[in-house]
Amino acid sequence: MALVPFPGAAAAHDPEPPDPDESGGKMSFLEHLDELRKRLIYICLSILGGCLVAFIFIQRVFDFIMKPMQNMLPGGNKLIYTAGAEPFMLYVKIGFIAGIFIASPLVLWQIWKFISPGLYTHEKRFAIPFVFLSTVFFVTGGLFAHYVAFPWTWKFFISFSTEYMMFMPKVDEAFSLYTKMLLGFGAIFEMPTLVFFLARMGVVTGGFLLRYFKYAFLIIFIIAAVISPGTDMMSQVIMAVPMLGLYIISIAIAFIFGKKRPAEAL
Repeated sequence: MALVPFPGAAAAHDPEPPDPDESGGKMSFLEHLDELRKRLIYICLSILGGCLVAFIFIQRVFDFIMKPMQNMLPGGNKLIYTAGAEPFMLYVKIGFIAGIFIASPLVLWQIWKFISPGLYTHEKRFAIPFVFLSTVFFVTGGLFAHYVAFPWTWKFFISFSTEYMMFMPKVDEAFSLYTKMLLGFGAIFEMPTLVFFLARMGVVTGGFLLRYFKYAFLIIFIIAAVISPGTDMMSQVIMAVPMLGLYIISIAIAFIFGKKRPAEAL
């Protein structure tokens, strides 16, 4: 004779199933690939939309970028081009770079959507702060490159002009240098945002970052030498100094916003 358990007995003795929202989502390798493909498609569509907006105001964007370069040249000289297609391609490149900055909130949102399945529920609530702070720091890095880093580098190159040497840069080479610095500083300025979220998740602490500052100092100058658009020392220093400043800011952020540990763990 089979025994029929009274109602509620199973609930009293069987362990509760884990809440799927309290742990990172589990996905197979193929599911990860499919998710990555979907997010990349959305990122491409976002950048395409940003480029369409940029091309509406392309002449204003073109003047905003290129006129300061020309104004700093000695004697009212102009940027030159030696191939007929260069000006057209320059407009295309400028529209693409402007499109990336316009679409940056949507791009960063897709990046968050890709990594969020592996996060805990309490970590997923950082979605809006992540997108907002990442966008602000990315744009701030671009503005720093436009108003500070690139003009300093440009003036350094111009300073070698003499009465028998004239600096006459090609327009595509000048814009290539500008683009590398723009995107480079945009990426570099994400450091405080990255440290903020790593500190909130307990991955890094202010003490850890401070303790390894001397190693970070060396690594920063190595990275600056690698990503610097030029081989000259000035370009590398211009890249390294803001990185050091951002690292110091990141240490302060980790101390202020880092995950508090219980006293017995200290």
